[in-house]
Amino acid sequence: MEQREKLVEVKHLKQYFNVGKPSMVKAIDDVSFDIYKGETFGLVGESGCGKSTTGRTIIRLYNATDGEVIFHGNNVHGKKSKAQLKDFNRKMQMIFQDPYASLNPRMKVADIIAEGIDIHGLAKNPKERMARVYSLLETVGLNREHANRYPHEFSGGQRQRIGIARALAVQPEFIIADEPISALDVSIQAQVVNLLKKLQIEHGLTYLFIAHDLSMVKYISDRIGVMYFGKLVEVAPSEDLYSHAIHPYTQSLLSAIPLPDPESERKRKRIVYNPKVHNYSEGEELKMREVRPGHFVYCSETEYKQYKAMHSQ
Repeated sequence: MEQREKLVEVKHLKQYFNVGKPSMVKAIDDVSFDIYKGETFGLVGESGCGKSTTGRTIIRLYNATDGEVIFHGNNVHGKKSKAQLKDFNRKMQMIFQDPYASLNPRMKVADIIAEGIDIHGLAKNPKERMARVYSLLETVGLNREHANRYPHEFSGGQRQRIGIARALAVQPEFIIADEPISALDVSIQAQVVNLLKKLQIEHGLTYLFIAHDLSMVKYISDRIGVMYFGKLVEVAPSEDLYSHAIHPYTQSLLSAIPLPDPESERKRKRIVYNPKVHNYSEGEELKMREVRPGHFVYCSETEYKQYKAMHSQ
């Protein structure tokens, strides 16, 4: 089997807020996963599960409480010189959930997109700078006339395209897309996801795609991680997760996906996840265990044996 290159390694990552206070929140609690070069790793879970915090901690918008994020063999949260930080900031970019809040309303689109170009000195002169801006606008499905407008003059979908152009401007290798379609109309969501897939092929990009819409995550992701209350509870190839979901919480999420057929929708049974059912009073060690090839589940040794027997085929 071909050995794939790990671009990002998340190791025992913890992000706690209000440490030492009664109100302490374990937003990310000992999370580990790898992202391979050229793939899309989907991270899903309900609101407040820690998925967006995971993305923001990986890119250093938050300092990790503990653990490591290894990117190109270097610890993202280790001490870095200004030059190293600048290089890291160029190689790893983020597309945000709200395309309006993430764009400066006082700046023209050309200056928003060119901000990274200016910081990293990627254009020799103003003419080359604008040529890059025009090219990026066309790459994301807009045109050069849009360069002199302000963000409020665009629709939500167009603003998200501007956000994507801004991320692409510095020629990154890895992009964290933090719920990039959840603020958009359903009719526009597929267009933006198709654009991201097209750009991935054209530019050799690697994505961490964060979302709560499982149907869209299946469409774009090679592998998917499911988060629940700061813990990663299941990681598997996309098709395998949907056809052989093992953790009860994943099964619950999948059962909530609406079906397009009214008859099937009426007959569909929702699976309600009850964390209290898991009795760990025996002090069994909970960890990610490989139940099927490439399919990992957060469980005890007893549960692992049960899951293995049920899903070994």
